[in-house]
Amino acid sequence: MYRLLFIFTLCICPFFAQAQNVLSKLEKEYDHASKNTTEQLNLAPKFATALFFHKFKSKSYQILETSIPIAAKQADGKYATILYAVQAMNYRLDNKEAESLKSLDMARMYSLKTSSNEAKGYFQYAKGWILIRNNKTADAVAAYLKAIDYYENSPTTSTLYGRFGNAAKELSTIYSNLNEYQLEEKYSKQFLLLASRQNDPNLIFDAYMRMGYVYEQKYAQNPSDTALRNKAEQYYLQSIATFNKNKEAMLNRSSLSYAAINLANLYTEFNRDRAMQYAQLANSVSLETGDAIHIASSFGILAELALQSKNYDLAKSYFLKASMEIEKSPVRDHNIELSILESLSRISEEQGNYKEALIYYKSYVDKYKSIYDQEKLDITKRLESQFDKERQEQKYIKLQLESDKKAQEIRLINILRAQREQVYNNLKLVEENQRERLKFSELESEKKEQQLRLAKLETKQKNNDISNYKKLLTFKEKINTYYIIFIFIFIVLIVLLLYAYKQRAKSMKQRDELHALAMEKEKQNSKISTLTALLEGQEQERGRLARDLHDGLGGLLSGTKLQLSSLDLHQSENIEDGISKSINQIDGAVEELRRVAHNLMPDLLMKYGLEAAIQEFATRMSNSALDIHTEFINYSNSIPEDKQLILYRIIQELVNNAIKHADTSEIIIQISEEENVLHLTVEDNGKGFDPASLDVRKTAGFHNIESRVQFLKGTMNITSELNIGTSIELQIPIH
Repeated sequence: MYRLLFIFTLCICPFFAQAQNVLSKLEKEYDHASKNTTEQLNLAPKFATALFFHKFKSKSYQILETSIPIAAKQADGKYATILYAVQAMNYRLDNKEAESLKSLDMARMYSLKTSSNEAKGYFQYAKGWILIRNNKTADAVAAYLKAIDYYENSPTTSTLYGRFGNAAKELSTIYSNLNEYQLEEKYSKQFLLLASRQNDPNLIFDAYMRMGYVYEQKYAQNPSDTALRNKAEQYYLQSIATFNKNKEAMLNRSSLSYAAINLANLYTEFNRDRAMQYAQLANSVSLETGDAIHIASSFGILAELALQSKNYDLAKSYFLKASMEIEKSPVRDHNIELSILESLSRISEEQGNYKEALIYYKSYVDKYKSIYDQEKLDITKRLESQFDKERQEQKYIKLQLESDKKAQEIRLINILRAQREQVYNNLKLVEENQRERLKFSELESEKKEQQLRLAKLETKQKNNDISNYKKLLTFKEKINTYYIIFIFIFIVLIVLLLYAYKQRAKSMKQRDELHALAMEKEKQNSKISTLTALLEGQEQERGRLARDLHDGLGGLLSGTKLQLSSLDLHQSENIEDGISKSINQIDGAVEELRRVAHNLMPDLLMKYGLEAAIQEFATRMSNSALDIHTEFINYSNSIPEDKQLILYRIIQELVNNAIKHADTSEIIIQISEEENVLHLTVEDNGKGFDPASLDVRKTAGFHNIESRVQFLKGTMNITSELNIGTSIELQIPIH
């Protein structure tokens, strides 16, 4: 039962809770930095976190809400990233998941605006921290690894090692839960190294605890290796020594009870006195701090120690106290409650109080049924059977290991026998060696004769070496000659390549100049084409004006002349009637003259602008068979008069084209302004046409319109569908 309590304590132990004096110190530093924005933004995350875990949540949120807008105005997104990340973690601890995700997304956005790898790493750390609490372990591991990558590529700051260490600690905890013990040990050691570099006693304390738990797990897997147990004990003792040495700087008084619980749990198996010592220490400290889980854990260990001494009454009282503390805790673990009930039932049975044992056991069964359904019970039975099977396999493996051990002992005996035989053989070799020495003295004389022969051979070899050296010198001279020839050829090739490169560069420059001249010529041709089209439009306009004057005004004046010439001055009645008709004809001529003049240069356009002229044109062109609408949106009449006249002519041409060719009954003229661009749209509901078959150059009306649009530096888009209608859109820059 104490094992469950121990693990539960490890999992929920808070990672930060400020002592009151440290909190006051932070507040003074934060207030003192009010005139220095950078210093205050550096202190804000730590101060806000301290306030939050000291249950000053509203003030913590206030600090963040005050600091975040200031950080958001900074050119670099470093401070905003860290502050939003802290806010996201606080919201998640406060069970405000929607707000947490929103703040995390803001942290991500500002992390893209900063060059600080430490800030980017802190965002990834906060992301992993939230993901692991949302049961997304794989995604959390990926985020923590990204954080570590950023931290490894970050310059050293006053906070880097602490933040780096926290990421390593989180990874170590995750791999511990996944039974990946090698990775757990790797990141626990990294956490200890970083905590030492940061020189923060709180981090060093956590790192020692983490390492102690690593070796305790290893010892649990291999109980025969007491060296692992001793290492776990050593690290736990170092954590307590660190706490006692730095009491004033320690952030959490309950850390001492946390370490004492782990030590007491470790000593329970082999040193009852020390287990009792640290269990009582944990109990006194946890009662002082009011940490319900630590109180329950200490009572659980004391109960187990009492059971070892068969003091059932004391054990029962400890278990009941542990149960009461568990009920006080905001975080309940049903497995612990079940374990307590089972232990109480077992104690009552040992005491012979079977009625009480039955009551506790029924409570155990009722709670068990309330937690687990029948399917989970079946799973439990299956897992138990698998566990028994694995245990049998472990026994078989153990027997096999013992058999291997005996085989190794037999092999060792054989090796010793072989060694004795080797000693005997060595003695024989000594005797043979002595015989060989006698032979050696005989060989000495032969050796001297061989040395004389060798001296002669050495003399001969020296003569050969001198000959070979002369040949080598001759060969080197030839090689040097070849090198000189090769260098000369290489220089000639470089000169030729440089010459070819210059010629190529010169030809490319000439080609670029020719291309630039061709482009300039093309631009001139385009300008000439545009001006020609404008002149053609003007000629067509003059031709239309001449036709209007000849066919309209000329005809009326000729009719008036004939009417006046045919008057009989002797008949007064005919004279009055003729003069009346002539006056009517002159009125028509005047009206026709006004119409022609208006088409040539509308008065409304000159006096009131394009909007009034277009509206008057639409009203004049509308009739019972044709309805022309005009719409002006955000139009400010800021276009110069010469451009307004060209636009007026374009609209005239588009409307006339629609009337002549589209067989339309409704036309819409829409003009709007947006960001110094004039948008002109003329739509009709006529019979339409296929834009792909339209050749602007062969269609005089569209060619004139396109030329005017190009003159205005605008663009034109034609959309038309058969039996639906046509829409022509123009975009004209205003300035």
